[in-house]
Amino acid sequence: STEEQLLAAQNRIKELEAENEQLRMEKFGLHRFINDDFSIRYYTGFPSYKHLVDFYNAVAPHAANMLRYTQHQRILRTPGTQRRPKNHKLLLIDQLFLFLIKLRLGDQDKDLGDNFNVSQSLVSRNTLTWANFLYCLLGSQPLWPTRDQIRHHLPKSFRDNYPDVRVVIDCTELRVQSPSSLVLNSMLYSNYKSSTTFKCLIGVTPRGTISFISSLYSGSISDKAITKVSGFLGLLEPGDVVMADKGFLIQECLEEKGCTLVIPHFLANHGQFSKEENTENQKVTNARVHVERAIRRCKEFQFFDKPLPLNMAFT
Repeated sequence: STEEQLLAAQNRIKELEAENEQLRMEKFGLHRFINDDFSIRYYTGFPSYKHLVDFYNAVAPHAANMLRYTQHQRILRTPGTQRRPKNHKLLLIDQLFLFLIKLRLGDQDKDLGDNFNVSQSLVSRNTLTWANFLYCLLGSQPLWPTRDQIRHHLPKSFRDNYPDVRVVIDCTELRVQSPSSLVLNSMLYSNYKSSTTFKCLIGVTPRGTISFISSLYSGSISDKAITKVSGFLGLLEPGDVVMADKGFLIQECLEEKGCTLVIPHFLANHGQFSKEENTENQKVTNARVHVERAIRRCKEFQFFDKPLPLNMAFT
């Protein structure tokens, strides 16, 4: 009868829905880890599935219309080329998930392609696309807090010893593949790391929150030079205090802005530190540990464990 046929069709639909859900759970994608926050932390660095989805929902409206790497290259080669919509083999949220795994674990493109059932070249293009997109989108967000915000969240250690410190700065370097060009190789070579590197300036609040990240510069640039060209000085206000390591000989630059530099004392020529100098150095070292911890958190992403490939570094 018609009723029996309808009931059988409904039961069949339920069976197919259950089978489809099972296949989705077996497929390697974000949906598979919807109830597994431990795996989300392992693969992406986000504390939970909810945090990751909230981030995705915030960027998805922009990501849906982003210019993909291959489209950008096509337009560069042939100006005036119309952008053509292209279907992607992965859902948008899985594209982000793939990029985060690449960044967090540093897996080879071939391994990621096998896991997501896509080609190796698609993994590479996806990485370049999302890296450029998130750099533009997140890089436009203001990180620099106001002086009142800094003072409101000032830790006791700073309030007792350095109440006017606005930012703690330091430089870090990322290894990059050695280029064949001798000129470029010389520019990128870092005497400190004894290899070719990119260098950037990072600043954190006394609370330990990252408040400034510069662009990447060649590894041969000095700490003083990168401070000048990175745009960091333009964020300071008269009366600000900047804490740094000994290598930052930027006192003159800060004085022009009406700011003060706090660094450890130099040993100079008197053989050893006085008791007061030693105590002061220890206070500065204990306070500076926040920026070192921030840098360490960034480098926990295993993508930076190996030298950056040149084809990605100069894209």
